[in-house]
Amino acid sequence: MSVAARRAVVLLSGGLDSATALAVARRDGFECFALSFDYGQRHRAELAAAARVAEALGASGHKVVTLDLRTIGGSALTDDRIAVPDHATAGIPVTYVPARNTVFLAIALGWAEVLGARDLYIGVNAVDYSGYPDCRPEFIAKFAELASLATKAGDEGAEFEVHTPLIALGKHEIVRLGATLGVDYAMTVSCYQADGEGRACGACDSCRFRKQGFAAAGVPDPTRYR
Repeated sequence: MSVAARRAVVLLSGGLDSATALAVARRDGFECFALSFDYGQRHRAELAAAARVAEALGASGHKVVTLDLRTIGGSALTDDRIAVPDHATAGIPVTYVPARNTVFLAIALGWAEVLGARDLYIGVNAVDYSGYPDCRPEFIAKFAELASLATKAGDEGAEFEVHTPLIALGKHEIVRLGATLGVDYAMTVSCYQADGEGRACGACDSCRFRKQGFAAAGVPDPTRYR
């Protein structure tokens, strides 16, 4: 098997889930190329975390694509006028960024085609999550179909696979998996409103799921809180 055939593009936000997904891709034998996005998110500390994680987990490359989603807004993560909730809410929360994973996966697909890669990794989860529609198995399956229809490589017979190794795991299972793979979660930032030093608020959805995950896993929580 050629080197190119064993390459994978891994979406890397800098948070707990994406760091674990990168570690899994490495375990699976892929040469990994990490892809992050500076999309105008209020929690920009995650980009520094992504750089740390990419280096620590041996990514062969790490790109940060600038994509200003503040121009369309519609999310507490890209519009400062919308507050990040500090408690659980009904329905899809205001931290949902419209079509974010669709956009991110599309760019990952383009880079994969340039690299000769046929595998994408994304750390979406449909168990301990906020109900985002673009984290569901149905969405991933449809995107994989699109990948083969929308690319030159697909037209020439290549098949793309979107790997979602965490999609059916509880947060505590993700923490345990990452721990066995040597992920240093102290490097990661998950908080939706982390400060410039990466310290977490401890109250947003992402912080709550993270705290509960470490507690249930019986693994010390290295998160720095404000």
